[in-house]
Amino acid sequence: MSKFLDRFRYFKQKGETFADGHGQLLNTNRDWEDGYRQRWQHDKIVRSTHGVNCTGSCSWKIYVKNGLVTWETQQTDYPRTRPDLPNHEPRGCPRGASYSWYLYSANRLKYPMMRKRLMKMWREAKALHSDPVEAWASIIEDADKAKSFKQARGRGGFVRSSWQEVNEMIAASNVYTIKNYGPDRVAGFSPIPAMSMVSYASGARYLSLLGGTCLSFYDWYCDLPPASPQTWGEQTDVPESADWYNSSYIIAWGSNVPQTRTPDAHFFTEVRYKGTKTVAVTPDYAEIAKLCDLWLAPKQGTDAAMALAMGHVMLREFHLDNPSQYFTDYVRRYTDMPMLVMLEERDGYYAAGRMLRAADLVDALGQENNPEWKTVAFNTNGEMVAPNGSIGFRWGEKGKWNLEQRDGKTGEETELQLSLLGSQDEIAEVGFPYFGGDGTEHFNKVELENILLHKLPVKRLQLADGRTALVTTVYDLTLANYGLERGLNDVNCATSYDDVKAYTPAWAEQITGVSRSQIIRIAREFADNADKTHGRSMIIVGAGLNHWYHLDMNYRGLINMLIFCGCVGQSGGGWAHYVGQEKLRPQTGWQPLAFALDWQRPARHMNSTSYFYNHSSQWRYETVTADELLSRWRINPVIPDT
Repeated sequence: MSKFLDRFRYFKQKGETFADGHGQLLNTNRDWEDGYRQRWQHDKIVRSTHGVNCTGSCSWKIYVKNGLVTWETQQTDYPRTRPDLPNHEPRGCPRGASYSWYLYSANRLKYPMMRKRLMKMWREAKALHSDPVEAWASIIEDADKAKSFKQARGRGGFVRSSWQEVNEMIAASNVYTIKNYGPDRVAGFSPIPAMSMVSYASGARYLSLLGGTCLSFYDWYCDLPPASPQTWGEQTDVPESADWYNSSYIIAWGSNVPQTRTPDAHFFTEVRYKGTKTVAVTPDYAEIAKLCDLWLAPKQGTDAAMALAMGHVMLREFHLDNPSQYFTDYVRRYTDMPMLVMLEERDGYYAAGRMLRAADLVDALGQENNPEWKTVAFNTNGEMVAPNGSIGFRWGEKGKWNLEQRDGKTGEETELQLSLLGSQDEIAEVGFPYFGGDGTEHFNKVELENILLHKLPVKRLQLADGRTALVTTVYDLTLANYGLERGLNDVNCATSYDDVKAYTPAWAEQITGVSRSQIIRIAREFADNADKTHGRSMIIVGAGLNHWYHLDMNYRGLINMLIFCGCVGQSGGGWAHYVGQEKLRPQTGWQPLAFALDWQRPARHMNSTSYFYNHSSQWRYETVTADELLSRWRINPVIPDT
C-alpha cells in the first residue's frame, strides 16, 4: 500500500497470520528506517582528542559528515602493555563522549563579544579620532566614561562585535598603557599549555615581545600542589596511572578516581583482583568509596591531622620499637633525615634554624666548590662529612650529583648517622609551633600550649666565624615534632596512642572524627606492606585536598608518610597527584618560542594568585589576619592594626 492510502481509516492491509495468530506478515513501507541508518552515516573518520585541559588525552574516532561531527567513539589501537599489566583500553569518559554536542551548542561563543556600553563609547571615539590610541585615551582618561563601563562589569550586557574591532581596541589600549605606564603594566593570562601549547605560546609570546607580564596558571587555580616544589623542587613528578597496578596497597585520599580519572579507573579496580587492598579517604560517600575495601570519612579539611597521626604510628612501630632495615636505609640514603640543622636561641628555649653548611665550618670540610650549598651530616664513625647529593654538587663538580653514600671530599663510601641520640653532647629543649588549638565553628580543636617544648639530643660545634652552635639532625627533629618519647622524659611526647597529645591517634580522633583504631590499623597495614614489598604502598591524591587553604600542610603530611615507609620513587609506590598534572615533551625547544627568548631575556613572570589578590582588591575582604598566619615562635613581629 502507498503512504497515501495508509492515511485512510477504511483502507487496511490484509496480512497473513502465523503462530496461532500471535504474528502477522505485512508488506509495509520501511522508509522510516532510513532516519536511523543516516544518523550513523559519515564521510570520514578523523583521529582527535578533547582538548579541554584533560590529562587523559584519550584518543577518539571522530565521524564527520558534510563537514559536521556526527558522533564519536573511542579508538582501540593503543599499544599493548607488558603481559602482566592490563592494557590502557578502554579510554574515554562521558564528558568526552558528549563533547561534540558542545561544538554546536547555542551556549558556545563563536564570535568576539563586547560590553555594549564600551562598544558605543569606542565607536563614538573612533568617529572623532582617527588614531585608535587617541580614541582609547578619550575614553579611559574621562572619569565618567571609564566608570560607566567598569561599573557594568559582572552584569552581562555583551553584544556581538568583530575580530577587527576588538583587535584594534586591545592593541590601542596596550599601546596607551605602555606609553603612559610602561610595558610591565600589561599583564595577561594565556590558555594553558595543557590546553594547547601553540595557543599558549601565541599569547605568552605576544606579552613577552611587548615586555609585558605573563601570569602563571598551574598554581593559580590550585592544580599545582606547592608541597611538591617545596619538598623536591620539581613540578609534580608522579607515575602514570598504569603503575597503580604494580601497587599492593593503595589509599585514594581526596581523589575521586572514577569521576576525575575515568579512563584510568579500570587500573584501580583491576589491581584488586591481585589482592591489593584499597582504602578511600573522603568525607562524603563518593564513587571511589564504592570501589574500596575501607572508607574513612574525616571531617572536611582535617586531612593533615589524620596524616600526622598515621605518621606517628609509622615512626613508633617501624622506626623505633621494631626498626625496619629497609625504611632506615631508605631515609638515610634518599632523604635529608641525617642532615644537621642549626638551632637558634629563643626566649628560654631553642628553635630549628637553617641547615648547617660546609661553609659554616672552619675548613669547609675540604669543599672548595660551592661549600655554602653543601649540607653536612655525621657518619656512623662520628666524623662530619658533606655527602653527595646536595644542591652544591648539582651545580658543582661534574659527575658528583648522585645519591651514592660517599664522602663528598674523599669519594669513599660512608654510612650517615640518622640520630644523635647516644652520641650527643647534651640535651636541649627545642620549641615547635602548635596550631591544633585554633578551633572554629567548623573545626574541632585540642588545646595545648602554643609552643610545645621537646627534648632533643644535640652536639655543640665551633663555627668558622668563632661562634658555637647547637646542631641536631632532621631525623631527631622529626621524631620530636611527631611527639615520640625516646627515653628523654619529654612531657609533651606520648607514651601511648591513647594519650591526647600532639599528633597521636587519640588527638587526631578528636579533630577528624575518625576512630583512633582505624587510624592505627591503616597506618600499620600501609607501613607493613611497604616494609615487605620495599615501597609498593601508594597514595592517590587530588583536588579534594589541594583546594584547601593550607594545602601544602595536607600534602606534606602524606608525603612524610611515604618517605617514612620508603615508597617515593618505587614502582607501585609513592604519591600520585592527578590534578592538572602535565608534561610538555618539547619544552626545551618550545620555551624560546613561547617566551620570546630569541628576542629578549628574561621573560617577565608573575604568579597569578598574589597578582589578583592584590590588584583585584581581594585583600580588602580578607577575614584572616596576619597574626593568625605567623609562626608561634616569631620574634616580636610588627603587625599593623589595619
